[in-house]
Amino acid sequence: MAQFRLHSPHVLAVSMTGDAVKAKNGSMVAYDGEMAFKKMSGGGEGLRGMVTRRLTGEQMTVMEVKGHGTCYFADRASEINLVQLNGETLHVEASNLLCTDSGLRTGTSFTGLRGASQGNGLFTTTVEGTGQAALMSDGPAVVLRVAQGMPLQVDPGAYIAHQGNLQQHFQSGVNFCTFMGEGSGESFQIRFEGDGLVYVQPSERNTIGGEV
Repeated sequence: MAQFRLHSPHVLAVSMTGDAVKAKNGSMVAYDGEMAFKKMSGGGEGLRGMVTRRLTGEQMTVMEVKGHGTCYFADRASEINLVQLNGETLHVEASNLLCTDSGLRTGTSFTGLRGASQGNGLFTTTVEGTGQAALMSDGPAVVLRVAQGMPLQVDPGAYIAHQGNLQQHFQSGVNFCTFMGEGSGESFQIRFEGDGLVYVQPSERNTIGGEV
């Protein structure tokens, strides 16, 4: 299995001994040894992934990197966060996924209005199995614990990923800017309940629903 490590907060180093990883297309910045690169269609494997891309018009491009040596990945100086999966499922925005072990399965899941509010379509990426995944964030990611009886509200523009036994609900409400008389209209939030982890970034994407 490939070995992931952070060469710096903005550069992922992956050591391979004949194994492979899947990474965001164009994210390779350097490598040593012998590597082979193959462009793949992303956004989910199998028929469901194909149907999802056709319905939403989304086309996430990934590449498979295989060989012997160390390959370095980065994307626009984004902060990189490593997540170890042990048979769990990670839900992550496609734009925040940098690299995964080739043994991890990627797919898509329906997010409904949450996805639509971000302008990213109605689906998000799922990563399942045992291995490591590298996530990107605009600034150092914050990992927040959700416990029974302690729900968490997250701005869709700051959401990166989540894992664990979590239920998510899309809700509207008055944001802080509106409360202070500086906003216009309603804001939208994601409410997480259950037991798990939510990854957020200290920066917001533009959303249709407004900003918190």
